[in-house]
Amino acid sequence: MTEAISQPLPELVSYLEGLAEPHILFDARYRILAANAAYRRQFSPERSVVGRTCYEVSHHFHVPCDQAGESCPLVRARESGQRERVLHLHHTPQGEEYVNIELSPLRDATGEQAFFVERMEPLQVAHGQPEAQSLIGRAPAFQRMLALVARVAPAHATVLLLGESGTGKELVAKAVHEASPRANRALVAVDCSSLPENLFESELFGHERGAFTGATAAKGGLVEAASGGTLFLDEVGDIPLSMQVKLLRLLESGTYRRVGSTELRHADIRVVAATHRDLDRMVADGRFREDLYYRISTFPIHLPALRERRDDIALLAGALLLRVAPKRNLQLASEALTLLQGCDFPGNVRELRNLLERAALLCDGPLLTEAHVQQALQSGRRPGPVAARPATSAEPQQAAATVAASLRAVQDSALQQLVASHTGNRAELAARLGISERSLYRKLQALAKSG
Repeated sequence: MTEAISQPLPELVSYLEGLAEPHILFDARYRILAANAAYRRQFSPERSVVGRTCYEVSHHFHVPCDQAGESCPLVRARESGQRERVLHLHHTPQGEEYVNIELSPLRDATGEQAFFVERMEPLQVAHGQPEAQSLIGRAPAFQRMLALVARVAPAHATVLLLGESGTGKELVAKAVHEASPRANRALVAVDCSSLPENLFESELFGHERGAFTGATAAKGGLVEAASGGTLFLDEVGDIPLSMQVKLLRLLESGTYRRVGSTELRHADIRVVAATHRDLDRMVADGRFREDLYYRISTFPIHLPALRERRDDIALLAGALLLRVAPKRNLQLASEALTLLQGCDFPGNVRELRNLLERAALLCDGPLLTEAHVQQALQSGRRPGPVAARPATSAEPQQAAATVAASLRAVQDSALQQLVASHTGNRAELAARLGISERSLYRKLQALAKSG
């Protein structure tokens, strides 16, 4: 016998219908009771969602989100008794898109959580599918990073992006800016590592005419150029120690002076800083001011290395091939992808892009094979002291196959050891490996067959 669905007050449904943002209303059993016009237009223009479960509509799951490795706002609201926010990868007619979800529980006369309202706000700066220009990823480590971006972007807090070279710090800074109320104003990037100490102050704050030799006219600095918007301090760990106190004054008081001027100016900016350096060690060594460190690290975000999100290599490779060879519609063979996923990529996404560009130049057809990738890997390394003998035409393919087989054997052995020593559940092991539970399941199946 089918359980009757509780009906909400028509006044509540009418209220939701008038809201500009997408909203749905559902009950404690996840069944959608109402969806406003904004939701229907954006997420389900061809089919009604009323009567279906929210997890089936949003994720095409057959079980609630928390049972499928996702964070479920309804479960969290039941535990906390209050409003909850999460970031989800949501199915739409345009493909999967990241969506900020805010869930509010509604209590009945007895005080029980009877209904739930979800407000949805698409996060346009990131995608779960290949895009020409955007943050791309689906791996757990990427989603954790993106959730922090979505949470801090609407605020004014100073953000510190921490990560290895090539992890996309400038793209993340752009995402913070574009998801903020300052998105319609300038994002000004300052490459701190390229500014010599004697020019740093005038470039950042500007100068008056005659302030120094060659200053024939007054000039505004990068802080003024970023007025109303965001100032991105890239490689903040390279700022000269003598200049750090001036930056600290700007961040603490919001004021600065041009070089050669006594006039105090106000800076209406939001600061995002980034570095690949270990600032804790630099503070301990006296190379970075401790007070500046605490001021710029109000909201630190760790950007995962590519080896922490190997499942994203397929998505990234598709997007990067669109950039390096936009007219060729190149595809990546499955064996070539396996080879890429076995690499550590110390240069991260930047190194992956360079490798794919080399491979594309070595490929004449529409398919990048394992041999193309292997050749690109070899050509990117420094030659050894002894010249290799000329190879026969069959040897590059044989060498590629041997290397790929060796990589797979190493990966299988490492996975077997991890499974044998792991005492937690499958979700914890997947998070430790930086892959999804689904990918871990496939790898374990393949391992069982090969064994």
